[in-house]
Amino acid sequence: MTAIGNHWAPIPAGVPIGGHTGHCAGLLTGAEPAHSTHLEGETAILEMMARGVSLPEIHNALCRLTETSVSPECSCGIYLVDRAGPRLRISAAPGLSPALTEEICRPTLWSEGNPCARAARRNAAVMCEDIASDPLWQRSEFTVRAQAEGRRSYWAVPIASASGGVLGVLAMLQPTRAGASLRDRALIARAAELAGIAIERAQRDGALKRSEAFLAEAQRLSATGSFSWNVATNELTWSEQLYRIFDFEPRAAITLETLRSRVHPEDWPSLAPILELAREGIAEIEHEHRIILPDGSLRHLHLVARGTHDEQGRLEYIGAIQDITNRRVAEEALAKARSELWHVARVVSLGALSASIAHEVNQPLSGIITNASTCLRMLTAEPPNVQGALETTRRALRDGSRAAEVIGRLRVLFAKQEAKTELVDLNEAAREVIALSNSELKENGVTLCLDLAEPLPEVSGDRVQLQQVILNLLLNATDAMVGVEGRPKQLTIGTRLDEQGRVSLRVTDTGIGLESHLVPRLSEPFYTTKSKGMGIGLFVSRSIVESHQGCLCFSANEGPGVTFSFAIPRARPVASSADVAHCTRGTRLVSAASAASTLAGS
Repeated sequence: MTAIGNHWAPIPAGVPIGGHTGHCAGLLTGAEPAHSTHLEGETAILEMMARGVSLPEIHNALCRLTETSVSPECSCGIYLVDRAGPRLRISAAPGLSPALTEEICRPTLWSEGNPCARAARRNAAVMCEDIASDPLWQRSEFTVRAQAEGRRSYWAVPIASASGGVLGVLAMLQPTRAGASLRDRALIARAAELAGIAIERAQRDGALKRSEAFLAEAQRLSATGSFSWNVATNELTWSEQLYRIFDFEPRAAITLETLRSRVHPEDWPSLAPILELAREGIAEIEHEHRIILPDGSLRHLHLVARGTHDEQGRLEYIGAIQDITNRRVAEEALAKARSELWHVARVVSLGALSASIAHEVNQPLSGIITNASTCLRMLTAEPPNVQGALETTRRALRDGSRAAEVIGRLRVLFAKQEAKTELVDLNEAAREVIALSNSELKENGVTLCLDLAEPLPEVSGDRVQLQQVILNLLLNATDAMVGVEGRPKQLTIGTRLDEQGRVSLRVTDTGIGLESHLVPRLSEPFYTTKSKGMGIGLFVSRSIVESHQGCLCFSANEGPGVTFSFAIPRARPVASSADVAHCTRGTRLVSAASAASTLAGS
């Protein structure tokens, strides 16, 4: 429908008013053919769209073309719907004054005195042959401004999207009283259609640019670059962030050889087999490796990719590479700090055993001195007692070996060294700790009971760290029984293989027990119930056990005291080379280093 004056009249069939109607041919059905100059102008505008010319420039050219095609006296303006208002905002109006354009854009779309707003709100053309005599517009501010500038008639046509929504309004104003001929309506409709095509193309381009900008910013923030690798052609396509990660010149040609030039020589042997397996079509790739930049700095990278096929059926991998250097540095710093803490806790624990250790070392030393004196007397006797001297010397050697063994254990426990993984027998580890703390137990009147399962599967871990946990639990149990009176002070150390296939060690005491409100805080760092404690023993013990994929727990006994225990997975046999080969050809491929670690610890 179109409004002529105060009346709405149907537009003749075949003449579109707004909306996308397809090709230029047939748009003027029922109207006289467009001039060749007009068609050339349309072609030029379509070419501007294809070249990505800005929307205001396209609309400005379209306004000029429409003015020339309809009437040189006409002035054309294109206005876009601004949903935030909601109101119109100018896109192009080369023949209209800023004041009149401001009057068109100032009111909201709900304004009744603005024909452009009315056309946008109702999604229908509004045409007035004479605004001076039309009672609908006579007193509107738009009419006052239009008349002041010598405008007497106007046509306002909505610009529709492909789905039928309103994108804006195309306005035509004339200095004389005039109606729209069939030809004019067809030209205006075509102009509105071209304006809509340009708007939607600009919106799509803008959305694409925003999406690309968001993706680029997300990749920058997450230090992640994306790539594609066409296996058949060896063609590599990288994102900008990936160029930055590898420190290559932007848009430089990347090949597998240039990629290899950055990979750390120690990591290439594990990456190369993965690339070869990728050529065979494995579904997924995952690998961690290091690269060396031109300035000599190292970066740790995490690679993931998934195999797919392009439109020609060729194998292609789409993937991402994340720079995890900061994470690795933080993990190494955390591991170093944890190691420092564990060492301090171990020294503190052994410090508490100083009297017991001195006793353990003093006993064999006293025996050595006594045996040496006895041996000397036997050798200076007349006649010398050689046989007795030999036996005494053997006892001295035995005591010397015992002292050396105690000192050796102390050196290992006091030593500050990197953690190393080995097979550990928890029974044997417990006995060595008990050997160091026997005198401490006797001094406090503690009776030790052993309930060690035989045979007991070995575990995989750091022997010294696990002994540190046993020592911490043993000392805690001993301290808990210091003030006990009137009942036996019994400490039980037991081992077993639990129902989940884990090897567990428990330390049970008959001490004063724990108050229920203190239980949640026992593993907090620097929290202690002892007057001279540091509060790091149980915290460190829990950290050590968890680093061995285990858990540490405690519970009140049915009788007096508490039981502390920890359980860690038993060591499993190392997989055969055939199993390893089968694993690397699975649907998910991990790095050689990760695979070896997994198989060794599984």
